[in-house]
Amino acid sequence: MSETRYGRAGVDLARAESAKERIAALLAQGRTANARGKLGGFGGMVRVPSGFASPVLVMSTDGVGTKVLVARAAERYSTVGEDLVNHSVNDILVHGAAPLAFQDYIAGAALTLEQIESLVEGVARGCRRHEMDLAGGETAEMPGVYQEGDFDLAGTIVGVVEEGKAIHGDAIGPGDILVGYASTGLHTNGYTLARKILFEEQRLRLEDPLGDTGQSVADALLALHRSYYSTVFPMLPLVSGLAHITGGGIPGNLVRVLPEGCEARIESGSWEVPPLFRYLQEVGGISAPEMRQVFNLGVGFIAIAPARHGGALQDQAARAAVRTWIIGEVRKGERSVQFV
Repeated sequence: MSETRYGRAGVDLARAESAKERIAALLAQGRTANARGKLGGFGGMVRVPSGFASPVLVMSTDGVGTKVLVARAAERYSTVGEDLVNHSVNDILVHGAAPLAFQDYIAGAALTLEQIESLVEGVARGCRRHEMDLAGGETAEMPGVYQEGDFDLAGTIVGVVEEGKAIHGDAIGPGDILVGYASTGLHTNGYTLARKILFEEQRLRLEDPLGDTGQSVADALLALHRSYYSTVFPMLPLVSGLAHITGGGIPGNLVRVLPEGCEARIESGSWEVPPLFRYLQEVGGISAPEMRQVFNLGVGFIAIAPARHGGALQDQAARAAVRTWIIGEVRKGERSVQFV
């Protein structure tokens, strides 16, 4: 087949069709018992599971930020796909929802079939681990918007929760404790600042060792965003509220779930900040308040619960090999997050 005008403009329809065929195979592996409709349709279909008296759908759309630039430089594409799924699962877990279906969106220019397949394979792997239907997605070829080889990755998740069991944070009250769950690294936030410090200011290469982390720069930056679903979901009846620590850090995310009249007090020394964050702060000359606003500092998720349930939450996390700490408490006061 001769080259078309569209192809010379930067969009290869034959390659796009081949990518669809490869992606369809991955979608077939990710279909669950709730999947409906045919693969390749204009929309994905999934039924609400039986057993709900008043099911509420919980939806969230997000991306993985400039972590995609590290993935491209390291030529590791599948991990950011799984990052995207885990991040999204955590976002709806905050409301007590179980994951039901997912759709991904890949936009870029001149990506190879292998790169596209690797990105979707990571998404599919994350969906399978959460027994969630990969209901479809979109791959957009956008030369002019993106430079050759550049891409962005986003996704939309749909979850379900019984209306009467949805978590809004209104059950939080003075005397509740804050249980912090360990992160695995930066997760998917703060990469713009981290990349500037490591690559521009320190002139590190991906294969260089990164401070006292015991990892290379690439391994530390591409560490998988942890899913807290298996750790937290079984314990939902015990919690008053939940917070996923993403952009904005602990203060920017914990305050979102606090009701009026409640102040969260964080004990700064109640957990050990991992070497990655200490290194970034030291060589980057970043103040403590800014570190708290940009990075998760080693705490990727917080459960707020009555003090009597703290032991049960920590025991469940230990069984899942996730470290936890009691990092503070809720007191009566102005709706805010304070570090003491």
